[in-house]
Amino acid sequence: MPEHVHLLFGEPEHRTPSSVMRTLKQRTSRRLLRELRSRGSNECAATFWQPRFHDFNVYSREKHIQKLRYMHRNPVNRGLVEKPEDWEWSSYRFYAKGIKGTVTLNE
Repeated sequence: MPEHVHLLFGEPEHRTPSSVMRTLKQRTSRRLLRELRSRGSNECAATFWQPRFHDFNVYSREKHIQKLRYMHRNPVNRGLVEKPEDWEWSSYRFYAKGIKGTVTLNE
């Protein structure tokens, strides 16, 4: 989504979900900052992420499917694309058609 991201991941084997999110935010911010500096921009990459993420524990297969459907339909419902498979940053093509896309998955 243009202003937010949805992630659905399992419990990390050696870390916590919070540490995974911290690493994701740090790496993204550092990469963005390098890009901004290479363009000569004075913008700050630190404001890219909100301080906290909103989590939701998924305990059943049914809830997992419900969350995936929501995530895949979100760009359509927002009017950004006509079909879920048209959203480049989605795992929809993988789940629906087995096609690898921009989003890579570890199954």
